[in-house]
Amino acid sequence: MISSGGIDREDKTIESLAGHRRFAPGRALALALGFAVVAAACGSGGSTASPAAGSSGPSAGTPVPSVSVPSFSFPASAPPTANTSETLRELAGSRYFGTALAMPQLQTDAKYAQMAGTEFSSVTPENAMKWGPLEPSRGQYEWADADAIVAFAQAHDQKIRGHTLVWYQQLPRWVSDGGFTKAQLTDILQQHIATEVGRYAGKIYAWDVVNEVIAADGSMRDDIFLKTLGIGYIADAFRWAHAADPQAKLYINDYDVEGINPKSDGLYNLVKSLKSQGVPIDGVGIQAHFDANLAFPTDMTANLQRFADLGLDVAITELDVRINTPATTAELAKEADYYGQTVASCLAVTRCVGLTVWGFTDKYSWVPMTFPGLGAADLYDASYAPKPALAAVQEALAGH
Repeated sequence: MISSGGIDREDKTIESLAGHRRFAPGRALALALGFAVVAAACGSGGSTASPAAGSSGPSAGTPVPSVSVPSFSFPASAPPTANTSETLRELAGSRYFGTALAMPQLQTDAKYAQMAGTEFSSVTPENAMKWGPLEPSRGQYEWADADAIVAFAQAHDQKIRGHTLVWYQQLPRWVSDGGFTKAQLTDILQQHIATEVGRYAGKIYAWDVVNEVIAADGSMRDDIFLKTLGIGYIADAFRWAHAADPQAKLYINDYDVEGINPKSDGLYNLVKSLKSQGVPIDGVGIQAHFDANLAFPTDMTANLQRFADLGLDVAITELDVRINTPATTAELAKEADYYGQTVASCLAVTRCVGLTVWGFTDKYSWVPMTFPGLGAADLYDASYAPKPALAAVQEALAGH
């Protein structure tokens, strides 16, 4: 996923969803009242949100674990307001709670840097480690932004999720337009992975090795890598990354795979195949870019569990919830509900090791420029005032 400061912004196709959201009117009122309290105290601004994951029901033969999701609600008599006494990193306990970090705001916005360093236990570079920004010309690397984010994370005792090694978007033009043969592109890709992973060996907790390789119907995405190299490039990429840093956790990452649907079935089948080949894959990243105008996938927990049952970790890697703007109290309540349900789903699965929000303030959200009329996707508004979504996350974490 691309965010503020990115080179390209991809308008992702959102798959059709089925099932009903779990959204209690009493809870909506409580959340709305809570936002009013926060707004009165802090002077909150507008907000911005993100894409959704779908649930079209399990396909034939797809294993669907029986799991229970913790209930999650606020009593109407106690309007929620954000708890400022504990950080998200403290509330998350043994799991990590992270955020994507963007440049240059990490260096130019003191409030952004302060909150990023204290509130979160993990960081993911939004764009700095993607191939296009990193190697815009062949053999000429721009390491400054990536190095700065790594140094920041180390200074604040944070995990780092490297994002991303192989993606069909944000490629440098010399790669996408190079017209390389299979042998040439294989060498280029191997060198790219070895160089980037090798530079940060021992510093990166986990890498999103391949990103968004599944199409909406569950087939393989017909991108430059599949067309030129064939499906074997995915296994190769994991092996090359493992060779460059044997200690790093290696993930496959995708969007619209939050519930059980044709796309997540395709991802499940790919991951199962990789495991059967002995490919060094450690986890599955579920992006969780939600649109609150679409139904929340009620089978999200079961979906996470079936990946975990393959012997893999799972993680929520790019969480945000886009809503209609200007945001009303009802929209903000719906957003909070989606955040709370997502956290609850992760907490219900033992091998869901952590959650990452794709930015924490609406001030720098990627959503409005990608989805006109939608936004307010993050935990804090553009003035860094906490939103009901933050209270929902805190309540879900504290209740586990």
